Amino acid sequence: MSTRKSGKLSSLFVALAFPLALGVSILFYMFVLGDPANFEGGDPVHGHPVAENPAHTFGLIHKGGFIVPILVTVFLLIIIFSIERFITLSRASGKGRVDEFLHNVRQLLATDRVDEAMTVCDEQQGSVANVMRSGLVKYKTVINDGTLDKETKINIVKQEIEEATALELPMLSKNLVILSTCASVSTLLGLIGTVLGMIRAFSAMATAGTPDATQLSTGISEALINTALGVAGSALGIIMFNYFSTKIDGITHGIDEAGFSVSQTLANYK
Repeated sequence: MSTRKSGKLSSLFVALAFPLALGVSILFYMFVLGDPANFEGGDPVHGHPVAENPAHTFGLIHKGGFIVPILVTVFLLIIIFSIERFITLSRASGKGRVDEFLHNVRQLLATDRVDEAMTVCDEQQGSVANVMRSGLVKYKTVINDGTLDKETKINIVKQEIEEATALELPMLSKNLVILSTCASVSTLLGLIGTVLGMIRAFSAMATAGTPDATQLSTGISEALINTALGVAGSALGIIMFNYFSTKIDGITHGIDEAGFSVSQTLANYK
């Protein structure tokens, strides 16, 4: 698959993920959380959640108000893009351990078995192997070119490796910004829901005479539920972002090692 076609599919995936997550969240809020069976008297607006779980939990979350489906949308986006990044980075890591792959290639290059090293790259696959193979192809092209001095050969190979690296790195970090944004936005949305819930609670307390107990409890529930959902989404987003960042750092280090190995082999070639 070409880089351009892959980029178009990735952009289409991102464009579809947002409305899909929002639609699923609204339906979940209306028909699962807002199921009349989850509330006393079958009234999702004024009724209290029934005592039995999981209906009690669903009804309680529904009391969070209109911010809930937005928070659920953010939560779903974190899950969707975490799965997408996991699949992409698993492919980028290749089929075996990167350190073992680099060790095998170095041994083959030390005995000038370039074709076998390229075969190992084809078997390994992944970003590190792709960069290594690009360098080896250029290495094989220039190694016996008598019109070039050693320093020029090394620079040509390094340039090829840099170009291959430039093609691989954007794919690794793509969509990570969505995870980090969702982690930040989730907390802010939860805070907005908390403020709105507290406004409702204090409005009920300010009622002349006896405070409206239903409005008071609804406001407090809205505040606490939105806080919990916002913090949960933010925590998940931060964990996944840091996890994938660590994996990307490992792959990037492998790419650097691959480029160094090819350049060093050429520098030591007699």
